[in-house]
Amino acid sequence: MQRADLESFNLPDTPGIYRFLDETGAILYVGKATSIIDRVRSYFSKDLAEARSPAIVAMVEKAASVTFESTETVLEALILEANLIKKLQPPYNVLDRDNKSFNYLVITKEAYPRILTVRGRELFQSWKEKDIKYLFGPFPQGGSLKEALKLVRKIFPYRDSCTPETGKPCFNAQIGLCPGVCSGKTDARGYRETIKNIVELFSGKMGSLRRRLEREMKQAAKDEAFERATELRRQVHALTHVRDVSLIKDEYRYHAGGALRIEAYDVAHTAGSETVGVMVVVEGGLAKKEEYRMFKVKSVTNDDVAALSEILERRLAHTEWRAPRIIIVDGSTAQMRAAARVMKRAGIAVPLIGVVKDERHKPLRLAGDESIARAHEKDILLANSEAHRFAITFHRNRLRRRLTE
Repeated sequence: MQRADLESFNLPDTPGIYRFLDETGAILYVGKATSIIDRVRSYFSKDLAEARSPAIVAMVEKAASVTFESTETVLEALILEANLIKKLQPPYNVLDRDNKSFNYLVITKEAYPRILTVRGRELFQSWKEKDIKYLFGPFPQGGSLKEALKLVRKIFPYRDSCTPETGKPCFNAQIGLCPGVCSGKTDARGYRETIKNIVELFSGKMGSLRRRLEREMKQAAKDEAFERATELRRQVHALTHVRDVSLIKDEYRYHAGGALRIEAYDVAHTAGSETVGVMVVVEGGLAKKEEYRMFKVKSVTNDDVAALSEILERRLAHTEWRAPRIIIVDGSTAQMRAAARVMKRAGIAVPLIGVVKDERHKPLRLAGDESIARAHEKDILLANSEAHRFAITFHRNRLRRRLTE
């Protein structure tokens, strides 16, 4: 299969899973993605052999077609990928990484089950079947599974290490990540409901889980169990608005040469007058000028860092726009910290790169993830240059209009 063939598959810019198939229709490999189209394109980059294993390079050469399944969230894609790998046992998922290096989610067989991430090597050598109530996986990336559990634990607090019924809350109970099986706040029956929810979620049934919790919420409200109804409403809302791009952080390392979306931001003003900001977009080495955006800064007059925060907040509020895969800001520590805070509040966890300039405003170095910066240096510098040019042009036009008026 060639890169040119991808257009015929109508791959979407959505989270989900993709499957590479051979000429007979047999599934060779299953993967997950924040953006299916961007992720699949990355397999046809010029430096694939440097970024991926020999097994994956051989798989791409053998692939004849690709199918996909979209999901609403990356969390669902992560879970679906693990379930499909377990069910289908695609040969190149196994070849790409030995089963013993995969990660698994273990729910123990106890009165108050623990939820743990276990390496395949430890699972196969040290665990006994009688000690495991539920087992999910394999999950190819342990980091993604741990990020997923951070999200899940905020929705459904669970036990991982504390001793039940001691009468004292553990540290996680104090910060809301354990339901209080240690202090007695939650009994075994109540905790079973939490385990039921987590099992349903990792079984790939997020939709049915949401619908069941909504029914329970309405019934609790009808029964005037308002505290219970409030907690159920929180869980339903959290499941409906999962912000989980961070679950596939490693995916960006394999996009060298791919047409991923880079967004760059810059601010311009004259002594605080007519402060403006801009967003520019570069994809596949090309500036996409039809997607450039201009912002008239409203909150500050002579503060570049605060102005950057404002325009980034306003941009990220536009969830109908395509999501960026890399964000570029003009500046170093202060600008990157401000951008990182805004991105964290918005639930956006993509690589952030700062372009540090010298006294003549020429690029001196790139700050941030070195591997991302190195792989995409040319496109990053193009995006930054375009942002600077566009911001200056926008500012001068506004200044000229004000002076002529």
